[in-house]
Amino acid sequence: MLAPSNTNPHVFLIRPFASSDEFNLNILLFKVRILPALDNKTLISYFLILYNTNMDFDILCKDILSLDSKIRFAGVCDDSGAIKYGGQREGVTNLLSPDETRRSNLQALARWALRSSLSSKIGRGKYAMTEYQKIKRMTFPLGQDQLLLVTTEVDADHDKIIKNILGMVK
Repeated sequence: MLAPSNTNPHVFLIRPFASSDEFNLNILLFKVRILPALDNKTLISYFLILYNTNMDFDILCKDILSLDSKIRFAGVCDDSGAIKYGGQREGVTNLLSPDETRRSNLQALARWALRSSLSSKIGRGKYAMTEYQKIKRMTFPLGQDQLLLVTTEVDADHDKIIKNILGMVK
């Protein structure tokens, strides 16, 4: 929901919509600076682009799950470790509890923070993969505070899956 700021008529506040049937931006408060020359059509276009950017993560996760039947999970977590988009393939049993999953995601985020601290010397990381006895887990950074998490069966062709995902998140 757009509302002009009380202090500046060219700054608008975007607040979440009251109904889940309307846009779900997952933004509590966001300022948009609008130049006086811009018309309302431009403002609405910018708003819709912002909305579509957030919705792409659900589509991305569904597209990843459709790549290979051996992909167990595709999801995006935020900096709290909570899964915000995507989920488990239907019929697949979770190996970790929700709390264990969140803690595991926080550990992955911490590892990516370390990798990022070295990026000025070795370049930005594209993905990380770990093979466990029961699954393979791949992580891909999505900006500063989100992480794409993908798990597969151990016998999945991870090279092919990683190559496809990298093409999707460019």
